Amino acid sequence: MTRDDISIADPEVSQDAIDRVQSILESGQLADGPEVRTFEDEFAAYCGADHGVATSNGTTALHAALEALGVEEGDAVVTSPFSFVASANAIRLAGGTPVFADIDSETYTLDPSSVERVLDRRNDIVGIMPVHLYGLAAPMDELGALADEYELFVLEDACQAHGAAIDGQRVGSFGDAACFSFYPTKNMTTGEGGIITTSDEGVAERAASYINHGRAETSHGSYEHVDLGHNYRMTSLAAAIGRTQLERLPEFNEARRENARYYDEQLAGPETDDGVGLETPAVPQGYRHVYHQYTIRVDDREALRESLADRGVGSGVYYPTPIHRQPAYETVSTAAADLPRSERAAEEAVSLPVHPNLTADDRRTVVEAVTDYFNST
Repeated sequence: MTRDDISIADPEVSQDAIDRVQSILESGQLADGPEVRTFEDEFAAYCGADHGVATSNGTTALHAALEALGVEEGDAVVTSPFSFVASANAIRLAGGTPVFADIDSETYTLDPSSVERVLDRRNDIVGIMPVHLYGLAAPMDELGALADEYELFVLEDACQAHGAAIDGQRVGSFGDAACFSFYPTKNMTTGEGGIITTSDEGVAERAASYINHGRAETSHGSYEHVDLGHNYRMTSLAAAIGRTQLERLPEFNEARRENARYYDEQLAGPETDDGVGLETPAVPQGYRHVYHQYTIRVDDREALRESLADRGVGSGVYYPTPIHRQPAYETVSTAAADLPRSERAAEEAVSLPVHPNLTADDRRTVVEAVTDYFNST
C-alpha cells in the first residue's frame, strides 16, 4: 500500500485548536482547570444532560462511572461481548462481573430479549451497560424498560456515538450515566480523553471525586481525601482541543452521514457468483446513526480486505474476537455463554473508510474496489 491510500481514519485538528492549545500553554495552567470545567458543561449540554465529568480517556470514564454508580464485589453487569474490551474490563476493574447477552444481528447492539433471558436466570445483576456500537444507539426504550422492571442502573457506553440519537434525543441522556471516548479516531477528539455525562447530581459528584483521588468537591485543591480514587483527570490542553472539536462535531457527523448515504446507494446488491452478497448497515426507524464506522458484512472478509488493499483502500475489523473469547476472559465464568450472533459478527464484519476527509473521488474508489471484488469472485 502507498502513501496515496484511502485510510480507515484521518483525524483532523484545526488551526483554532492549535491556537487554543497555545493559549493554554501560555497561561501555564496545563492540568485540570477552568478550561476543563467549560468543556464539561458544553459537552453535557450538547447531550442533553445536566453534568459532565471529563476524564483521561474513555476507559477511565467507564471505570469511574461504575464506581460512582456503586458497583461492588459480587455485583454483575450485563453488557455486550461485541465491543472493544474496555467495556467489560471497566466492570471488572470496578470489582464487578461482566455478564454477556447477545447482540441483534442487524444493528450489532444488545438484543433486549437476550438481556431479559439473562436477567431471568440470575439474581446478582445490578446494571445494564449497552454499547452504542459503530455510531448507532442501542435500543434504549426497551433496555430502559427492563432496567426499571428489574430495578437496575443503566450506564451507556457511548464511546463511539457522539451525536447519535433516537427520535431526536441524543445518547448520553438516556441512562443513569453515559461515557464517551475522545480517542483520535472517534467522531471528535481531545487527543486522548473521555467524559461521563449524567443528570444525577450524586453520580456526578462521586465520579468527580473518584477521578481526583477521592477528594470531595468542597475540598478541591486541598489534601483532604474522603474516599479511594485515582488520578483520571483530563488536562486543560485536551479540553481546549475538545471545545473546538465539539463546535465542529455537527459538521463532522453530517460528512460521515453523507458518505454513508453514498455507500448505501452504491453498494446495494453486489453478489458473488455463488449468490453471497454484502450487507450494508441497518438503521432502525427514528434512529440517527453517526457512523463512527461504516460496517458491512461479507462471507469472505479477508479476501475482500486483500482485494481492497491492492487498490489502496484501507479497511478495519472491529472486532475479530468477541470479548468472551479473549484470553483475559478464560477465567471469567460468564464468558462461557452461548452467543452465536456476536460470534458470527466477529467473523463477517468489516469497516470501510467513512471519515469526514474523504473526497468524492475517494468514495468512488472505495465503491469501485468493493464492487469489482464481487464482480471478479
